[in-house]
Amino acid sequence: MLQNNLLRNISQGQICKAIGVKVVTSNEIILLAKAAGYDSVFIDLEHSVLTLEDMGRLCSTSLLSGITPFVRVPRECGRGFVQRVLDGGAMGIVFPHISTVEEAQLAVSMTKYPPRGQRSLTAALPQYDFQRVSAKDLIPQLNSIGSTVIIQVETKTCLENIDAIAAVEGVEVLLLGANDLSLELGILGEWEHSLFHNALDTIAAAVRKGGKIFGIAGLYSRPDISKHAVQVLGAKYVLGHLDIGLLAVAMNKNVEQLSALDK
Repeated sequence: MLQNNLLRNISQGQICKAIGVKVVTSNEIILLAKAAGYDSVFIDLEHSVLTLEDMGRLCSTSLLSGITPFVRVPRECGRGFVQRVLDGGAMGIVFPHISTVEEAQLAVSMTKYPPRGQRSLTAALPQYDFQRVSAKDLIPQLNSIGSTVIIQVETKTCLENIDAIAAVEGVEVLLLGANDLSLELGILGEWEHSLFHNALDTIAAAVRKGGKIFGIAGLYSRPDISKHAVQVLGAKYVLGHLDIGLLAVAMNKNVEQLSALDK
């Protein structure tokens, strides 16, 4: 069984550094992420046109490279879609726009095998290099470390229900979706606003109370707030940036350097 870097890093007192992929579909993006030192790849099927074939290839390359692949699925995509993503090599599912306990329970049900959920069993999974593994070994391993349930906190209703959602058995990570949450709160991009910082504190408190993992996403331009979330609030999973954002930043910097050549 390949290891889950999120759980491994937490056990060693370290954060899990993730890169998001929503544009680049070639294996090279995973190899570059590995060389850079990322621990996890966040494959985005919600805000992209990536196919399941793209996702499977990226997951397989991640697994072979020792990077843990988590996949964000589209909102309300259904049990069958989640099944295909997991069978395609994902080590965890990111569920966006979860607002209620019932939705969180459904997310667990779709992701975990019985008795914890209702995931369907198949053989020859990429997580095991397509080797045959007995069900009595596969099910407890995948349930415990190979099918992480990541709930995105990005609605006001989710904030209102956060303690109850954090108490749901099988939910492992509460992931701040900074942009959508600030949009719902009516303070889009106002990272200094008291409503936003109160939301951060509320999520962190629920995580501690429920014994879950705190993750942050969307704060790519605010390393100061990310540092506060990690060092003060205890965040352990940090989405550093998306591939398209990193490319844009690097290209803009490069053009500045080139433009300065003739000045």
